[in-house]
Amino acid sequence: MGNILITGFDPFGGEQTNPSIEAVKKLNEQVIKHHTVVARQLPTVFNESINTLKEYMDELKPFLVICVGQAGGRPDITFERIAINVNDARIPDNNGQQPIDTPIIQDGPVGYWSTLPIKSMVKNLRENGVPATISHTASTFVCNHIFYALLHILHGKGNAIRGGFIHIPFLPEQAAKHPGQPSMSLDTIVRGLELAIEAAVNHENDIVVVGGQTH
Repeated sequence: MGNILITGFDPFGGEQTNPSIEAVKKLNEQVIKHHTVVARQLPTVFNESINTLKEYMDELKPFLVICVGQAGGRPDITFERIAINVNDARIPDNNGQQPIDTPIIQDGPVGYWSTLPIKSMVKNLRENGVPATISHTASTFVCNHIFYALLHILHGKGNAIRGGFIHIPFLPEQAAKHPGQPSMSLDTIVRGLELAIEAAVNHENDIVVVGGQTH
């Protein structure tokens, strides 16, 4: 039995809640496939979020790390394929920082691939009635920032620990304030994350199925 670290962010951008932290809190101390899920909150703050993640990893020594973030406007749970080494903030973070065209890690590679079996995870969600897709951009705000930093940390450890990033939609109460935007219930998001963890534990190597897009 080992620890699975799953993180969510605090609210940002004028929102009163963040579905990522609300969802991961529901998973805290659950045992999935004989492993204990430990949920922790990250600040929606450049650099501070990285330091906080490192502290959690040092404390828990997880064998699997999944970071979760809000992607308002997306209709389903999206599994990020790649993190890129750039900060380009459209809005300030929760400390008022707004870096533009700066590297996350100086002299780091352009990008890192997720080391999660993302296609197996999508398949497991879909087969159990939860909408899910592969995403090819985690954007350039704090979500991509922590995704890239996580993979950089794991790369430095020889990728003995696997990790990646999942984006989730608005909650219905958020979408009600953004007419026309899709949403997903908290219960469905939580179920989706449970299924994602199950697939990550069950599949060390990913399946080969279509997950790309034409545009």
